[in-house]
Amino acid sequence: MAPGLKLGILLWSQGTDWPTYRDAARRIDRLGYDYLWTWDHVYAIFGDPYQDIFEGWTALSALAVSTERIKLGLMVGANTFRNPGLVAKMAVTVDHVSEGRAILGLGAAWFELEHQHDGYEFGTGFGQRCDWLDESIGLIRRLIDGETVTYSSPKYRFEEARHAPRPIQKHLPITIGGSGETKTLKTVAKYADIWNGIGTVEGLKHKAEVLDAHCATVGRDPASIERSLNCQMVIRDTAEAAQQAWLDYMVTNRTPADRATPWVGNPEQIAERILAYRAIGFRTVNVEVPYPYDPETVERLIGEVKPLVDGA
Repeated sequence: MAPGLKLGILLWSQGTDWPTYRDAARRIDRLGYDYLWTWDHVYAIFGDPYQDIFEGWTALSALAVSTERIKLGLMVGANTFRNPGLVAKMAVTVDHVSEGRAILGLGAAWFELEHQHDGYEFGTGFGQRCDWLDESIGLIRRLIDGETVTYSSPKYRFEEARHAPRPIQKHLPITIGGSGETKTLKTVAKYADIWNGIGTVEGLKHKAEVLDAHCATVGRDPASIERSLNCQMVIRDTAEAAQQAWLDYMVTNRTPADRATPWVGNPEQIAERILAYRAIGFRTVNVEVPYPYDPETVERLIGEVKPLVDGA
């Protein structure tokens, strides 16, 4: 029998207030989801960038206290925002606050506006930021695994860096978001425990084949990397009702209706779409949920869709 579907929810941290955000996280935890994710942005990335948005790591630490069993992480952390030594320390702190439920999420970063406004270094282009990501994750892995690190490059410098305490987890997992074939997927092959991708079945099938090839090059078992899909969805009895609900959420989030294309439909239609990705090796689905956090979709995904997928 194939392994069961793993599910995560990514709560949009924009356009909300803390009590609503916290209560949504608690609901997701109680319902039995595997993962709870949030963003790492300082300006809103959908619609009006100047609407309310919470910072990622501090929000994650508070969610660790507010929940009991779910695993928590950023989808994904912006490597450009922080020194890798600080990121390692923050991840281990959240692991202790959560009693061993932290996941360290990291990506190259893409939202130029927040870098311009707040003065974060954006580099010469995406290629350079991917190089920084590869360098940074390698250093973070060494630090959280207990090594003493001395290192120097044009970007990062450590002199006998040694961190304590160690994580509660014997191996604190790293998730990497992105699908660049030349650099990002090579970094995934080297360091990631979870790879999070976005795209069509055909597109991600190709990306997965590229990842497999990188794994062969670095001597990594491809099966050791959990493959997760990121998407948006609304579940209702009809696709029309689901689409209208999504449009209403976009108005609330000050976002143009064409900014995203969610999956919409009833549980059977959503399960059919998930099964197509499971057939190419994606057994984890992470769903972005905008404020006000759509309790119907959250409940029906795990209560109705998951049994359909697991029983197929």
